[in-house]
Parts: sequence; structure tokens; C-alpha cells
Amino acid sequence: MCTSLLYRDTNGNFYSGRTLELPMEMPYQIAFLPAGQDYQSAVEGSAALRYKTAYPMLGVTVPFAPGDLKIVEGLNSEGLTFSALSYPGAAQAAFENTKAALSAVDLGSWALGQFATVAQVKEALANQPVLLAPLAILGGAKTPFHYSLHDSTGASIVVEFSGGATSVYDNPVGVMTNGPAFSWHLTNLDNYTFLSNVDRSESRFGALQVAQPDSGIATQGLPSSNTSVGRFVRAAYYAQFAEKASAPDDAIRTLAHVMNNFDRPKGITVDMRGGGGGIEAGASGGAGSAGAAMSEYTSWTALTDLGRKKLLLRTYAGINYTAFDLGKLSAASGVRVMPLTVLDRMAEDGSAQFLDADAPAVA
Repeated sequence: MCTSLLYRDTNGNFYSGRTLELPMEMPYQIAFLPAGQDYQSAVEGSAALRYKTAYPMLGVTVPFAPGDLKIVEGLNSEGLTFSALSYPGAAQAAFENTKAALSAVDLGSWALGQFATVAQVKEALANQPVLLAPLAILGGAKTPFHYSLHDSTGASIVVEFSGGATSVYDNPVGVMTNGPAFSWHLTNLDNYTFLSNVDRSESRFGALQVAQPDSGIATQGLPSSNTSVGRFVRAAYYAQFAEKASAPDDAIRTLAHVMNNFDRPKGITVDMRGGGGGIEAGASGGAGSAGAAMSEYTSWTALTDLGRKKLLLRTYAGINYTAFDLGKLSAASGVRVMPLTVLDRMAEDGSAQFLDADAPAVA
């Protein structure tokens, strides 16, 4: 599944991190999309919605058709970010076919291309019907996602379709994972009021004095599983208590360490599927059939500097992050697209740098 969180430095600047977990790879691409792009969002049974982008965008996309890139993770030039996270419980809200509807799979380009803040997105959604269309690339699943957005002020919202309603939640913790509904996750945090990052390493039971011989007991109460519920609590904890850096580069490094706690290798958990639905069954090329073993893993991790408009990406096949600067890319004259797999081994060769360095040997 996926984990998304928001981190703040000592100067009030914000950074977002997210992982994406699935039991298979999708044809991910890195895309720069300049301002002025014309879009048409079409859902069967509704008039097509047309819109033109006002802001350049950068992100991870999936091509649904030639030239039709759907944004999974991205940011725009104003520091607004967008994350699509798996949500198999998504269900269509009631809809009166009186105006053009937006397909939920186009929310990324619609939001990042036209708005600068989450407040603007929230206001626009109040008057914009959104429909969950069946997606051929996911075996016909009806857009099994919900969406997390942050802006450079630290404001966050979650957009969710469930229970016959479209809900736009203010997100006071800046964290999102998967099901159940977002409001349930917030209520569940009531069960973790005891959490603190301060070790309580000594106590007494009757006449027996006890002491913890090591540091780190503060995290004993954190959920250890990789379930959506467990990851939400852990993400809220790490976002709250991770040391706040003062410099942007240090903040990105701190965020990278935080996101390492949600990095899942292949084989850590194996799920014997019973022919269930959702994104895994629809997109796994048969891996979701009854009795087939599936192991979700972190396909890629994204770090976003909302203030400096930078996106850093790391794939499963790579260890280091590769940075993309939206400000520099904005000088490009048109759309730029490349496969995410080019990052797999893009890290610099440290051996070559060492051999070329003019430095004395150290015994």
C-alpha cells in the first residue's frame, strides 16, 4: 500500500514524504508538464470536463494511453503537492448529471494544474462533481484511490469517496495511509495518547527496582505491523517527534531517514490472496487470483521540498535519491517524460570519484 506524511523544519518550511507499495511494477514515468496544457477528463455517461493548466507540474505518472499521463505523485510551481494512495473501499457518491464531471483518476492534473493552495482545491471540489470510472489498466477496478494534498503553508486535506459521499477532510496530522476511512484513523489516534519520544527506562514493582539496559523503550507502544492502521500511527509518531532540522538539505536528509521506517523489502510479508478485488488483484497480471502468493514491496519513495519546489525519487533497485528541481525544469519548452527505471542506477560512482581525487593517502 502507501504511506504519506508531512514534516516541518524549525523555520516553518514543509516537506512531504511518501512510499508506494504494490506486489508488482506499473509503467511509472517521471514527467514535467509545463503550464498551458489542455486536458479533457471524460467519464461515460457524463459530459467531458475541459480545463487548461496555469501552473507547471512535476511528478510520477502512469500512462493510461499515449499522451494521457495520470499523476500518482507530484507538485506544482506554487508548492502544492498531490498523492494518490490505494483505497479499495472507494465507492461512488451520488451524482446528478447536470454538469461536466471530473474523472477521479484526473484529480492530480486538475488540482496541480489550476490551484496554488489546498483551500482553493477544497473550494473548487465543493462545486465539481467527481466520478469513479472503471480503469482498464487495473482490470476494471473503479478508481480505488483516495488523495492527500499539502501546500507550502502546511495545510493538508484528504479527498475520499466512500459511503455514498465525497468527503474532503482537513488533515491536522498531515498523515495518510490506506483504509479504513480517514476519519477512522483520526479517531484511532485516541488510543495512543500515551505515546512520547521520552524513554521511561526505570520503574518499580513492589520492592523490585527495574531498569531498561538500553535506550529506545519509548517506541515499544508503536504498532509493529505493516497494516494501514499500524503505519498511520507510526507515521503520525515520526512526523511529530523526528528532530526538526534548520537547513533545507538537512530537513530532506531527516525526512529520508523517517521514510526508511516505511521501506518494505520483498518477501517481508506474503499474502495468500483469495481472489479479492482492488488495485492488487486488478493490476497484478494474475497475481491476485485465489491461492497466489503476493508480497508487497516499496516500488519507489518520493521526498518533496514544498518551499524549494524539488522532488527527490528513489526506486526499489536504487539506494540513493535523484533530485529534480521544478524551477530549473520550468525553462523547458515542452513536456518532458522518461521512465522511472532510469533512476535505478543513476547514483554517482564513488570509486571513480575517490580515484580522481587529489588527496593524500590515510594510513
